[in-house]
Amino acid sequence: MTLSLPQNALSQSYREILIGLGEDPDREGGALFASDNDEMVIVDNIELYSLCEHHLLPFIGKAHVAYIPTGKVLGLSKIARLVDMFARRLQIQENLTRQIAEAVQQVTGAAGVAVVIEARHMCMMMRGVEKQNSTMNTSVMLGAFRESSNTRQEFLQLIGRSK
Repeated sequence: MTLSLPQNALSQSYREILIGLGEDPDREGGALFASDNDEMVIVDNIELYSLCEHHLLPFIGKAHVAYIPTGKVLGLSKIARLVDMFARRLQIQENLTRQIAEAVQQVTGAAGVAVVIEARHMCMMMRGVEKQNSTMNTSVMLGAFRESSNTRQEFLQLIGRSK
């Protein structure tokens, strides 16, 4: 049996999946708003879909993103857009987690940023060890989240990742 796909359909599909390659995180800076808030802001359970750069198979999961503002807050949907921007590239989860954290830090100038991603990888499920129920968890803690165990613990409790 021969696989017959129109070339333009295949290329259109990959353009859609990998649209983040042509996007710049600095463009999200326009959604900054002045604010006196200096308490933790969390957007959690942001679904993400990415493509493993090693196996060209998808991984699917969710991101939990927090930051501590210093005079400005980022528009709520812009956090989800940053997650999508980096997820829609050939990726490994470890780099994806760091890229999101560093972009939020750069755009907001926050006192601290935390990102946790939990995802299921088709490369673990469909091939190799074929482990259907495995989940990979990664985290990056910057600034106050890295320096203060209390701040980190508060974040992890609020996203339900700590007992």
